[in-house]
Amino acid sequence: MFKATVNNKTNFDIAEDEQGFLVNGQPITWDVATLANGYFHILYNGKSYRAEIVKNDPETKTSTVKINSRSYTVSIKDRFDLLLEKMGMSGAAGSKINSIKAPMPGLIIDLKVKEGDSVKAGDPILILEAMKMENIIKSTGDAVVKSVKTKKGDSVEKGQILVEF
Repeated sequence: MFKATVNNKTNFDIAEDEQGFLVNGQPITWDVATLANGYFHILYNGKSYRAEIVKNDPETKTSTVKINSRSYTVSIKDRFDLLLEKMGMSGAAGSKINSIKAPMPGLIIDLKVKEGDSVKAGDPILILEAMKMENIIKSTGDAVVKSVKTKKGDSVEKGQILVEF
């Protein structure tokens, strides 16, 4: 049993039986041909579709799929993810972050957060200039900023704690 979420809003329950796949309990009859690595031709309900896997992130179990030039973001939860979710131990619980450390020595040129701010995974935290390049340091998980240990214009060393959560 799998659960697929398309564009963060449409959910599908997917199961497999002897005849093929069931989507939301209904059998799905389709013909899929692989054209090349990541490219497919699909016949479904008398219509032809060209599909391409644009991006695949196995760690987050998320893919971007382009079907007839329209992009869709698909997230998959397998039976283990669903079991953990049912037990109240979703994957998000394992991604708690405590601090952001400087990945390299550099100069803080901008801070994007302050104490008390809520951040989500991927939100920009600060901009660190190193070797004449601006590096956007992003949050690796959802958290609330407890304290900012640096300020704009500070020079920092590799491994130095910049923000605590």
